[in-house]
This record gives sequence, structure tokens and C-alpha cells, in this order.
Amino acid sequence: MAQKYYFVSDLHMGGDGQLQHCDYAAEFIEFLKELEKEGPDTEFLIVGDTFGFWELTLVRGVERLAHIIQAHQAIFDQLRATGARIKVTMMVGNHDYDLACDPVFVEKLQAYNIHLDSSLVLIRPVGDKRIWIEHGQQRDQFNSFPEYGNAYALPVGYFITETFVSGASRYSDFGRGDWLKDIRSVGTMQIPDWMLSNYFYREMSMALRWVLMPFLLLAGVTVIAILGEILRVAGIFDYNIIFHNPLMSRLGIIDNVLQVVITINSLFLILFGIPALVVERDLMRTLHRFRLQTSHGVTPNLDSEAPYLKGAQEVFQADDKVAVFIFGHTHSAFLRRLGPAGQVVINTGTWLKLLSRVPVRLGLLPAVYHPSYRLNYFRIEKENDQLVIDYVEIPKTPERELTWLQRLVILGNVPKSPEAIPARTTIDL
Repeated sequence: MAQKYYFVSDLHMGGDGQLQHCDYAAEFIEFLKELEKEGPDTEFLIVGDTFGFWELTLVRGVERLAHIIQAHQAIFDQLRATGARIKVTMMVGNHDYDLACDPVFVEKLQAYNIHLDSSLVLIRPVGDKRIWIEHGQQRDQFNSFPEYGNAYALPVGYFITETFVSGASRYSDFGRGDWLKDIRSVGTMQIPDWMLSNYFYREMSMALRWVLMPFLLLAGVTVIAILGEILRVAGIFDYNIIFHNPLMSRLGIIDNVLQVVITINSLFLILFGIPALVVERDLMRTLHRFRLQTSHGVTPNLDSEAPYLKGAQEVFQADDKVAVFIFGHTHSAFLRRLGPAGQVVINTGTWLKLLSRVPVRLGLLPAVYHPSYRLNYFRIEKENDQLVIDYVEIPKTPERELTWLQRLVILGNVPKSPEAIPARTTIDL
């Protein structure tokens, strides 16, 4: 029986078009080589979503696995070598749900020394305590399976992924850059905003972009100018303080250009912005009345961690021997103490690229999505009278993929740092 456990999840290997490319191949192979040095009392668990079957529509059935292995042969050769030394266990996630529906996958993965376990929950002992391990899809109403193991009982998330994610990857070659392939690196609720951002900074006609830039940059100044004009008309001031002040007067022709831009912006906001705001407020009231607003708890936050934390609390309360609750699925790595006796909840994160939304500093320009990686693994073992959790990040720097304009508009505005995870956490046994 294993005495030491390693955990990763959400590798998402495979998919149509550019999704077949694996950014982290070299780092993952090196990690597996290190595991090969471990003894037979070690188990390596991949906590679901190893494969991107949902994103792979050009191949069907069991052949999906062969197609992905062929594209990532070096990784699977190393998995075979590592699995000859330690136990390698693979769980089922929502994106590779086919693994739970056809027993043929067990034999095919065993050829690479990978033990496929399709159970929704695995339990592993550490001393007299237990580790609860699940992928987490059953706690996500968009990705839970109504009849687990039935290949035709698919959740809403499957149809969204097959239609939009795989489609985006197939058509990414037609864009100015292959940014569409990163669609699964964005939080579900941010996809519309992310697509608008990339349209503006990458796909929009350059001439149109530069025509719109001054109007979008000066949107805030325009609102102040409108307020200044209202104060002038009301007789509070004798002149518009935006158009008539010492600074503007010294700018000469630039002052004239700015006045034209701000005037056009003002007319646009009055003619279209105010009616749009009135319609938007009425629409929100209507959605509120139909209980379709998030405030009523009906519209799901697909990126929320709340159901997993609630699930962990229920597990801790039901079984005081469970010391660690592990899940993946949401791609957001963290470690938190949650239970009444110091129990720990772990999200194993993802090895995919991460895209963080960074707002611009001026005007109404779209936000920029900054790339990063958080390649990581957790190791759990017993040391003396303690359960020890080690967290390790493998450094990886993304390629320089933001345009000069994207870098300029977020200059000095760094993306929000991910939640810090201690290198070592202990639980008394």
C-alpha cells in the first residue's frame, strides 16, 4: 500500500486543431522522470480531465485515445516508464467522461502502466486518517452527469464545449494569431469579454481601431465635459470648465482636436448611451422579476468554488477520519484549512495556460488577458505523527504574445496574483 501520494489534475491533452498542442510537455516529462526515482510505496494520481475528449470532434469513440497518445507519444512513453516503478492512477473528469463508459479504455491505458479508476470518489489512507479525492464535476450543475457511466447521458457543458471550444480551435488558424485556441484557459463567465478584447486588439481593422481609440480613451473626460455643460446651461458656471481653462488654451490646435472629439463623444453618449442605459436598467429589472439574476441564486456562477467548499465541509462532518479533501475541475489551485479539526481542502489547479483579466487604466478600452502558467503538484505523506502536504510549483514563462498596444494600455497594471499556497502544511494525526 502506498505511503506517499502525488497529485495533479486537468492536463487536458488533446482536442481539435491547435488544441492538440501541449505547452507543458517538456516540464511534465521531467516531472515524471523525477517520479520514476521514487520507490514502490508511491502512488501518482491524475485527478481527472487528463484528456480533452469533448474538444476532439474529428475522431470518435475509443480511437480518440489513440489519436491523443500519438500526438503526445513522448509523454506516454515516460508514463509507461514511471508506471513500471510506481503506481499511476487516472481518475475520470467531465472532459474525458468516455473513460467511464467503455471498459476498453482500461486495457488500452494499462499498456502504458496507467491504472484507470472510474469511481467518482477515491479514498487513500495516511496513517489512521484518509484522503478524499474527486474531480469535482458532480458538484457543478452544468457538468454533472445525470446517469454516470451512460455514454448518452451528457450534461449541458458537453454541448457548450463541443460547439464553442472545439469550434474555436478549428478556426483559430484563420485569425491574426492563434489566440482562439486558448479559449479553455479563460473562466467560463469571462469568455464573451475575452472574445471582445481579442477582436478589438487583434482582429479589428487597424484603421477602424485607430479611429475609435481617441473616443474610447476620452470617454471619462467626455462625461465630465457633459456635466460641465449642464452646469454652464444651469447658470452655475459661466463657461464649460473642460473646454475653457488655462491648460486647454495653451494646447493650440490640439485643443481644437480634443474639443471636436469630446463634442462628438458627447453627442454619441447623449443620443445612444442614455437610451441604452435606460433599456439596460429595464432589462435588469425584468430579469430580476423572472428570478434570472444571480442575486436570486438561480443564474449559476460557473467558476464559483462555493459548492466544492460546501461539499468538503459535509465530508468532514460525516467522517472525522477524512483529513484532506482534494478536487480539481475549476483550474484554480488553492489550499485552505476548513474543517473543525484543521482539515484541509486542496484544489489541484491545472497545467494549462492561465489567462488573467487586467483592466486598462484609461477610458473604455477592453480589458487585456494576461497569460501565465501555474504548473504544480501536491505531495502527501506521513512524517512521524503528522500528515505532511508539500506544494511545488514548476516555473514556466509564457511566450511574448501580447501586442504592443495591449502591453501599453495595461502598463504598470499587473494582473492579480493567484492565491498563495504554503510550501508545507501539516495536520496532526
